[in-house]
Amino acid sequence: MREILSLTKALADENRLRALCALRDRELCVCQIIELLGLAPSTVSKHMSILHQARLVDSRKEGRWSYYRLAGDDAPKPVRAALAWVTTSLSDSPRVIEDAQAVKRILKCEPEDLCRKQGGKPKRRRTSA
Repeated sequence: MREILSLTKALADENRLRALCALRDRELCVCQIIELLGLAPSTVSKHMSILHQARLVDSRKEGRWSYYRLAGDDAPKPVRAALAWVTTSLSDSPRVIEDAQAVKRILKCEPEDLCRKQGGKPKRRRTSA
């Protein structure tokens, strides 16, 4: 029962649903999700933490960057079913369609530039010697 409660809690917020739909077919850096949702970094981190705890998203770190993607085929069956339901049910939503266009624009920006715009101080990327 705990798994279902975690799933329903995670799905009970418009911004978390928008984030899930934005992650369909792609991985996004947290700064890209912040840009899309227009929320404070701490708020987006909390939303993504709830989605991660519900196992709806997977994450990885690359240096200082955190990336999120929808849970894969190894996710529990209820999680896979919930993701399929959400992405299918909301595919025609005007907000989700608008967000998809916004993500295309956001993907044209460098994560460092987004981070700087959002008030962060990105570290320089290491280059091979």
